Amino acid sequence: MTGAWSAHVLTLYPDMFPGPLGQSLAGRGLEEGAWELQVTNIRDHAIGKHRTVDDSPFGGGAGMVMRPDVLGNAIDAAKVASGNDKRVMYFSPRGRIMDQAFVREVSAGPGVILVCGRFEGIDQRVLDARDVEEVSLGDFILSGGEIAALAMLDAVVRLLPGVTGNQASLDEESFETGLLEYPHYTRPAVWEDLAVPEVLLSGHHEKIREWRQRRSEELTKQRRADLWDRWSDDKLK
Repeated sequence: MTGAWSAHVLTLYPDMFPGPLGQSLAGRGLEEGAWELQVTNIRDHAIGKHRTVDDSPFGGGAGMVMRPDVLGNAIDAAKVASGNDKRVMYFSPRGRIMDQAFVREVSAGPGVILVCGRFEGIDQRVLDARDVEEVSLGDFILSGGEIAALAMLDAVVRLLPGVTGNQASLDEESFETGLLEYPHYTRPAVWEDLAVPEVLLSGHHEKIREWRQRRSEELTKQRRADLWDRWSDDKLK
């Protein structure tokens, strides 16, 4: 390990990685060593000649559950390979909702070990014994944790030094200020009889800043009442 921010993904489908993370800014950052990625097939720690990773749930019910001995061994091996300082996270509908504040928190650390579940879930004892954090992408269900892992890594990696060229542009994005981002426009100035707002062509930087702030506030109030209430409350404190 070089000391760069690193992720170690535990999955039954290792060919899904790096996937889109091997392209664009994230891919270039990976090639240049701005961040590191290790991927382990959970089945490498499977039980018996049939390489079993799951079993039926105690108490009955539909589906299968990932075995604690298999997953526990996989997590232990990942800690040895990538460091005990890494937070271990499992993608679950019960988890903390991932937001930009969480993404920044993760990007400021040394890296993560990401557990991608499948089937009906994983044995609770693994979560308890290995101090695994549960994280949710939102109130919907995916077939497994791989797409959630890709989404988290994309969100985190773009914040790392050396990945995004213009770091200043990150500070004005949606959620960074607590508001949705203002609208963007570029050439041509008139397209299909639709003109760019005149203030953006004025060259008056303060008026442009005020217009962008006002539009951010208006959009947030219209589309995300939860964000607007939180931002308004913070302003009053």
